[in-house]
Order: sequence, then structure tokens, then C-alpha cells
Amino acid sequence: MRRKQVLITGGAGFIGSHLADELLAHGYRVRALDALFPQVHGEGRERPAYLNPDVELLIGDVRDRDAVRRALEDVDVVYHFAAAVGVGQSMYEVAHYTSVNNVGTAVLMEALIARPVERLVVASSMSIYGEGLFRMPDGRLVPGTDRTLEQLQSGDWELRGPNGELLSPLPTPETKAPGLSSVYALSKYDQERLCLITGRAYNIPTVALRFFNVYGPRQALSNPYTGVLAIFASRMLNGNAPLIFEDGMQQRDFVNVHDVARACRLAMDSQDAPGNVINIGSGRCVTVREVARALGEVMGLPHLRPAVTGKYRMGDIRHCFADITRARQLLGYEPQVEFQTGLAELAQWLEGQVATDRVAEAKAELEARGLTV
Repeated sequence: MRRKQVLITGGAGFIGSHLADELLAHGYRVRALDALFPQVHGEGRERPAYLNPDVELLIGDVRDRDAVRRALEDVDVVYHFAAAVGVGQSMYEVAHYTSVNNVGTAVLMEALIARPVERLVVASSMSIYGEGLFRMPDGRLVPGTDRTLEQLQSGDWELRGPNGELLSPLPTPETKAPGLSSVYALSKYDQERLCLITGRAYNIPTVALRFFNVYGPRQALSNPYTGVLAIFASRMLNGNAPLIFEDGMQQRDFVNVHDVARACRLAMDSQDAPGNVINIGSGRCVTVREVARALGEVMGLPHLRPAVTGKYRMGDIRHCFADITRARQLLGYEPQVEFQTGLAELAQWLEGQVATDRVAEAKAELEARGLTV
């Protein structure tokens, strides 16, 4: 019996490579299309050592029609993970993010129109929500809205109601309307909608998974715009304290990459998932400051206390963490990796890593462009 062939765009990256391991372990054939961007993979553009040797790697850009057509040959299922990632950087490299994320997805969709597949799963993002869901003091549920510059400049970080009342953050469901606060968020929403619209029109069962803050081994440590845990780790490996914007009490949902890879596989098999957007998180929240301290503990560097900048970075939001009810119902998904267990695995992997700390450089770039207040 023929084994299904799966294509992962961006498959040599952090999440894509873990998904490849998950799929190979379940008997699928895996092909990756990846441009091996230097910011993520280094200047050599070499096959990552962590990428499973059974993965067929095609080096190519998702915006290249010929490369995409070649990658789709004999493919049954597509995972579209190829994207430029970074909220802060997207606010000044606007053309690059729009080209890779929006145009790249459009090129892939045109190729799939010509050659449909059994299932398309696109990696979306919690950044689409902007601020999460909140409760007013009187019990009413309200979507979070952007904080004013005047409020941020005064160091008043929390979201407030029309009369200045403090709002309480709640788990954010998929029904919460988008609040696109960065170019990156806009491009991810575009990716999500392009895939769902095209899938519906051409009878390609399509699922959009909104990943929350994914962490684990293989994150690009020298990329100052990657996930916050990898950024903190890069600083600590170089003997520097993690830099935290605002006051560090922002709440996020950190989900382990092994759980994410499993959710992605489940999205391929679920009969109820197509046509839906689905949160993939841990279902728990933790503050950024707590994360920095916990990482320092497991890395054996508790003396590297977080440096709180007291500044706001354009495009950032205050609180957003996942309601994963829909993932449980449609995918049968249940997070399995406890946060402390996941941090311990990350710390063990970090012991053999070398990272170039470019965080101060990235921060200076944002400040020079007026993107911090």
C-alpha cells in the first residue's frame, strides 16, 4: 500500500522539522520546501543537522512558482508553514513580510488550484487576535482594544474600560474578532484567509491552526525576532540578562512544540476540522517575567534576573492566551507536555548550542525608527 506523501513548506524550520518527525513516526513520507533564510538558518544555507535524514529537502522559495510546482509532485497533503516571522521586524521590513507571507501563499494557492490535494493545513498565529478576550468589572465580556500612546507613555500597561476600570483577561476563543496590531499579524491573517477561501472554492479540505507561543529545541537562537523563550535563551547563553518590555506582567500561552506537532497531525486526519480555524495552545497562561525567571533556573543561571525596560514595542499586545475547547472537540487534542518538563528539555538542548546575541542590536533598530515608547 502506497504511503501518503506530505509536503511541509518551511519544513526545515523549528516547527516544521518537529512535524516531520511526527509524520515519519506515523508512516508518512515527508518532503520539505524551504528557502533556508540566513536570519533563521545562518549564512551557509546548509541542511540543518537536526532535520531527519528521511526528509526529502528541496531548497527553494515559496514565491517561486517552478519550485512550488516541483515540490507538489505526487503530494497528497500540504502543511503551509513557510513565513517570515517577527512582530517587531515586520513593522519596518513591510515589503519583505508582505512578499514572503502574502505573495508566497498566493503562489502556493495557484499551484494547488491546478493540482488539488486531500488536505491543506496552514500555520496561522495568535497574533491575529491582537489583545485577547476580557471581562468588565460588571461581568460583561469584551474584546481587548489597543491601548493609547498616552497611556503607554505614562507606564499604565493594563487594558481599561471606557471609565478607566481595569479589565480582567480571559482565555481567548476563535470567535474573538481579529485585532491586527502588526504587519506580521496582518500577513498571517491574509495567509489564513487565502487558504480557507481557496480551499472552499476548489474543494480542498483546509484547516487553519492558530499557534500560540511555541517553544522547544531547534528554535533559531541567533534570530532576535523569533519566539520570546529563544530570545531569552540567546541572551543567557551569552551571559546577558533577558530584556523585557513593559513591566513583564504580560500573560501568554506557551505551548510545547511536541504538542503542536501532534495537533498538526491530528488536523490532517480529523473529518470535522476542515473549514475551521483552531487555537493550538497549552490552555494555560504565564507572565513573561515568570518565563524569564523559570528559564534562568533550569539553565542554572538564576543570577541573570530579567532587565525590565519599561518601554512599549509597537505591535505588541498585553494579554492573550488560548481557549482550546475547539481543538479538543474537533481534533481530540490534549496538551501533554507540562511547562516545567518542556523547559527542562529546552535547557538540555541549549547546553550544546552557540548563539549570537543580536537582541540589543534589534532593540536599537526599533528605537531608531521610533517603534518603542
